[in-house]
Amino acid sequence: MVLLVALAVVVGAASAAVVFLGSIATTFDSATQKIPTAFPQNVARPAEVPAADGKTAVNILLVGSDSRGAALSQAEAGEPTDQRSDTILLVHIPADRKNAYVISIMRDTWVPIPGRGNAKINAALAFGGVPLMVETVESLLHQRIDHVALVDFEGFRALTDAVGGVDVDVPVPFTASQSPGYRFAAGPQKLTGEQALAFVRERYAFPDGDYQRVRDQQIFVKSLVGHIARPETLANPFALSRVVTQFAPYLTVDSGFTAQAVSALAFELRGIRPSGIVSFTLPTAGTGVSPDGQSIVIMDGEATEALAAGMSGGTVAQYVSDRNLQNGN
Repeated sequence: MVLLVALAVVVGAASAAVVFLGSIATTFDSATQKIPTAFPQNVARPAEVPAADGKTAVNILLVGSDSRGAALSQAEAGEPTDQRSDTILLVHIPADRKNAYVISIMRDTWVPIPGRGNAKINAALAFGGVPLMVETVESLLHQRIDHVALVDFEGFRALTDAVGGVDVDVPVPFTASQSPGYRFAAGPQKLTGEQALAFVRERYAFPDGDYQRVRDQQIFVKSLVGHIARPETLANPFALSRVVTQFAPYLTVDSGFTAQAVSALAFELRGIRPSGIVSFTLPTAGTGVSPDGQSIVIMDGEATEALAAGMSGGTVAQYVSDRNLQNGN
């Protein structure tokens, strides 16, 4: 979520006032935390496949967690930890740069974790830190992960407040169980950071649990990016600088994802608007129980392989159209 906004911020800064870009870049590079070893070592990784024009697709793994401190430091370093990823998003940007696809991977999806056997995908972070999480997603979709970003809930709250709150159209009314005191009526409303956190974290209030939570997260992502992309925001370099200043300290990225790299990618994406960001959940085959008695989400192998083929062949748009995922699932 934060990284998508970072891209919008850099585009806005470049369009509004180039003089501020250097300052924003310095803030981003100095305030973000870096992962020295984000990618798996000494294993066969998917290769990059250059497009005809020399560009390649870009895949960015976004991981949300509810804690930082020592546990996250261990995860960043590739060490086993008791931390598990609460939210997993894969941003796929095709070589033609015409769209961006935000693919939610449900955290309880039962998948093969390299060297560990089958387990919930969010356990990869606990077993082997960020490198194993990257290796697991790469193995699942046969795609090379180019960049990684981690954000915790404090950063999520700070980002929402930094943009003055975010308007969302709540699809299903509920009373938050994980954040007592918050009640969300159906319909449009503006959320503060605290309210937004309660909105995107809730799952127990819904009959389908994590499925609705993922849909709510996707709704919020599009609204947040749309808020940043408004002309009144993009034309205000002071507002853009404030957003970066407030959220950067909560963002952890791989060492290669510098402000220069973000800026270069943002420039290539300058023609994309919020309507060009398509969000959907990696299709699953329902829920079940693992051999050791855990409640799990069953992976849809056929749909996963079809998506992987679409990502490799530059035909994700067709995949989305064939499954009617233009507005999510």
